[in-house]
Amino acid sequence: MFVNAVTFVPVLIPLAPSAGVIARFPAAMADVFRALRIDPRFVTSETEQMGSVVLAKTASRQVLGVMNEFAFMAEHTISSGRSDPSNLVGLSVWLANTIVGPVGKVRGYTPLGAVQRVVDDAVAGG
Repeated sequence: MFVNAVTFVPVLIPLAPSAGVIARFPAAMADVFRALRIDPRFVTSETEQMGSVVLAKTASRQVLGVMNEFAFMAEHTISSGRSDPSNLVGLSVWLANTIVGPVGKVRGYTPLGAVQRVVDDAVAGG
């Protein structure tokens, strides 16, 4: 599971084979963004900027908390039969539509709402 530190948009991707997970991430992110109906210009811009990647442990307790909550919700949804475990894009979209963090927070109520504001700002400015 990858989670954006600003918007909390989750991208679930199979780990195996682990050596290629970073190389597979841009396509997986683009699939999730397309399923969320994010402006294609933004999706292209984001994937083009992923030429070099640094993988690091998060220092943000808030990101870690969101990731733990997403993992709990995903496991529960799959174990209860409400989600197909092979449909990681669908599960990512479902999680992106859940409320995270304090409801009144400026960044938004859901990861989808937050990324839509980022996209609107990027498209308006670019």
